[in-house]
Amino acid sequence: MPKTVSRRSWAQSKLDPPKKPKQSTVDWAQILIDAVNKPGVISSAYSAFWNYSTGNQLLAMFECIGRGLEPGPIHTFRGWLNLNRHVRRGEKAITLCMPVTVKRKPNKQTLDLSPVRVGDGAERQLTGPGGVATDSDSTSLVTVFMYKPHWFVLAQTNGADYVPTALPTWSEAQALHLLAIDRVRFSHSNGNCQGYAENRSISVSPIAALPHKTLFHELAHIVLGHTAEGQTLDDHELTPRNLREVEAESVAMICCASLKLAGEPECRGYIQNWMGKEKIPERSAQRIFKAADAILKAGYPQSSTNLAETSA
Repeated sequence: MPKTVSRRSWAQSKLDPPKKPKQSTVDWAQILIDAVNKPGVISSAYSAFWNYSTGNQLLAMFECIGRGLEPGPIHTFRGWLNLNRHVRRGEKAITLCMPVTVKRKPNKQTLDLSPVRVGDGAERQLTGPGGVATDSDSTSLVTVFMYKPHWFVLAQTNGADYVPTALPTWSEAQALHLLAIDRVRFSHSNGNCQGYAENRSISVSPIAALPHKTLFHELAHIVLGHTAEGQTLDDHELTPRNLREVEAESVAMICCASLKLAGEPECRGYIQNWMGKEKIPERSAQRIFKAADAILKAGYPQSSTNLAETSA
């Protein structure tokens, strides 16, 4: 059972409450227009890890369970170093099945020239210079699969853990409390996954490139009702996958812009990857504005006024 970070813990915090924000002048409608028109950036964080096969994911999970390790992203020793994390001394590597290229010398074959008619040129295909059959000494490269212990799970490394978003005018802990959402420890096996949302809980990877953007994205999935859709039986009412991702990332982009946080180019790149150059539907735009306003207001004091002047 992953460790739960209680949404009520903020109430016992000794920190001063967030300051009352000034009303934002960010044009949310223009942000959505720019989302599909201005160039975006595809974050390299989505390709930092190898996409392991289902078989290798199961192998890693069973080995983690057998050794009492918490499942999570998997990388090589050098790969974790490149991500500023260090494998702890004495940790035993996880074994996965990997392709290995080896050299193989072909079998010698005796060539029968009897059916070859002299003069039609076929003998030159079977014989070497001068018409003498030869055995090749060249080797060929073949791929075989072998089990190698070269990988380590996130729980075997040391490095910076996820740090809650702390801003002078917005509190992550307060937002989680008011939205009745819990934050749980990250345990997804795919290291390219920046975070995930399930039911009324979210998780942000400790190695997420932009943890605040991921936080807003996962909060948006819950506030927009995407996680609740999976519990219904009527498939006709489910939001298409690409639209769910566009809506959640649009909310994250508005939150980043309103709080003057980095991540807008990455948001545009993510949205365009799912939406292309198509216009965001009007109904989705209204849902995006409503969800963004709810998330931002939840992190401010309850006496705060509306956070942005939106133009439909």
